[in-house]
Amino acid sequence: MTEPLDVAKLQRRLAEFAAARNWQPYHTPKNLVAALSVEASELVEIFQWLTPEESARVMTDPDTAHRVTDEVADVLAYLLQLCEVLGIDPLAALDAKIDRNERRFPI
Repeated sequence: MTEPLDVAKLQRRLAEFAAARNWQPYHTPKNLVAALSVEASELVEIFQWLTPEESARVMTDPDTAHRVTDEVADVLAYLLQLCEVLGIDPLAALDAKIDRNERRFPI
């Protein structure tokens, strides 16, 4: 049985992957933000000309679903690496942001 995934474990795996390839010098905040933007744009490209109805069904086509899943993984990987480099706890940051939004946009 495999161990459950968590953010810290994934960040460790990403850091170990980069370290094994001596990529840390390139994983500056600036470079990671640029890479994050590129990967997010690649995700946008998949949806760019779809109608709202087509976009809602994007995961029904196996090839497109695979592309979407890979791009989501790329976006998350760069975001987690950026958080690691900057010392941001992504789950705590999201929790705090939801709290602020709840106060900002009351029901």
